[in-house]
Formats: sequence, C-alpha cells, structure tokens
Amino acid sequence: MASNYNQKSSSSGSREVSSARYRQSTRSPNRSGTSGPLPSQSFSRPQRVTSVKSSSIRSVRIGDLDNAVRAKKIRSSYRSYVIRFLMLCALVVAVFVAGIVVYNSSLFTIERINVTGVEHLSTVAMTDLAAVPVGTTLLRVDDTGIKNRLAREPWVAEVAIKRVFPHTLEIVITERSIAAVVDVPVDAGQRIETWAIAADRIWLMAIPDPDSEEAALIRPKVFEDAAKVLKITGVPYGISPVVGDSCTDENVNNALAIVDGFTTALKDMVVTVTATGTETTTLILDNGVEIAFGTAKDIRDKERVCLELLEKYENSITYINVRVVEKPTWRVA
Repeated sequence: MASNYNQKSSSSGSREVSSARYRQSTRSPNRSGTSGPLPSQSFSRPQRVTSVKSSSIRSVRIGDLDNAVRAKKIRSSYRSYVIRFLMLCALVVAVFVAGIVVYNSSLFTIERINVTGVEHLSTVAMTDLAAVPVGTTLLRVDDTGIKNRLAREPWVAEVAIKRVFPHTLEIVITERSIAAVVDVPVDAGQRIETWAIAADRIWLMAIPDPDSEEAALIRPKVFEDAAKVLKITGVPYGISPVVGDSCTDENVNNALAIVDGFTTALKDMVVTVTATGTETTTLILDNGVEIAFGTAKDIRDKERVCLELLEKYENSITYINVRVVEKPTWRVA
C-alpha cells in the first residue's frame, strides 16, 4: 500500500513540476534575469509601433488643386482690385478738390478779349456789348450771358466762345449777310428809306445816305454790300420795319422767296424786284428784260420757261409773262 501511495505522490509531484516550469517559461524575464511577473515600476523595452489613423489619409483630385489655385488667384485679384479702386477714389477726390481751388482762385484771369468774324460791326462795339466783368477768369466766365447780350445785335447770327489759356477770351461771331435792300415809304409816302434785310427775313438796319454824319459811324462793308445785292422796290406804304424783327410784309417776303427759289443762273441775273403786290411781282434782269412772275408758286416751272425763252430769243426778247406758267407770253424787239 505504501509503495502505491509513494508512486502516486511521485507522479503528482512530477506533473506539478512540469506545470510550474511551463508557467515559468511563459513569463517574460525581468532585468535581473529572473522570471516572474514584472513589477509595476519596471520598464520594458520600447517597441516601435506605427499608428496610422484612417482620418489622416485623404485622396486628392487634380481638379481640387486647380480650384484651390483659382480661388487663390481670385482672392489676390480681388485684393488688387480693391486697392486700385481705393487709389482711384483718392485720386478723384484730390482732383476734385484741386479743381475747386483753381476754379475759385484768380488763376487764368481774363486780360485780353479778341473779337473775330465781324465785317459789318466793329470789334470795339462787340466787346462793349459782351460786357465781360473785370476780374473774371476763363473758368468762371459766363458764356450764356455773353451770347445772350451779343444776340441783341441783329447782325449777329451765331456766337462761339473760345478760351485761350492762360489769359485770352476769344469771341467768334458769325454775321448775317444782306440778302436785299428794300425801299420803304415813310412820312405818308413822301420819303423813302432803304432798309437792309437778311436772308432769314430779319431787318438789319436802315442804311443812311453815304454822305450823312450818321454814315461815318457805319462800317464801309455795309455800303459795299448794299450796292450789289437785290433791290426790292414798289412796296406799298404801310410797312414798318423794326431793327431785329422778322419781316411780316407779304410783298417783300414773296419777292425774296422767288429769288431764293431759283437754282440756275437766273438767280444772279435778277437785280430788281418790283413788289407792288404778290400777284403783280415783277423781276428786272441785268440785261433789262422784264419778267412778270407773280406769286412764289411753281417757281421751278416758271424759271425753266424763262430760261428757254431767253435762250431762244437771245438779245431780242424784252418781256416775259409767266404768271400763268401754262400760258406764258413774251415780247421781242
């Protein structure tokens, strides 16, 4: 019995030793080389562990890079635009302030006034009529006021104002020209005044006798033009011209309309128009031919008939009647 027990004990002991050795072999050795569990304060050999977080890895597309570059460029361009805009605003403000300062200063004060384009008027008279205030500058001069004052003179058709820096104001005048002179009965028809009238039917002036004292105040150009323009005679008593007003007399206007309506050499051949009435208006040519023209209707047709008869009976015709253009009559010497 004792031997069996000892055998069992030996077997149990050897199995326990084997288990203990197995457990000891699975433990990690400590620094002292002994086996067993590592104390909490003991240090183990650091091991390299590569930790890769899935969130740190991203896929990048080429299009995304292009968009980023474009966005950066846009931001840069926007900043540049804002800077340029602010600089421009500053420049505009500076120019505006400088302009106000110059405008209200005495810089560019008018020291000289030149009047050009006048032949029938005097430069002195036009300068006085312009009435530019002393001390006015080229920047503050009143163009409209000058033009309105000069427009009171009937000879003045148009006015242009030019600034010649630094100190000269130039007034360019376009004058009306004399289209005709009209013999106007005055003093109950006992006396005749000669009036100059413009092409736009504005009464320019009464032309005095060349030998009178009044004539000395008038430019010679007035008398020169009056001597070579169309002359309208025979106007009935009652017409009352006013300098600067438009002519309202139908006889005078009819005579002017006839000559203005000519488009051939016949226009330059007419020297006198007898305007006793619209129906009886008569033209006198430079060769002495008399044309009973009548009203300013069918002007082109009447003109054509006159030219044909003048050509056909050259040097022999003395009278033409085209008041009724369909039935002209004429007389030859």
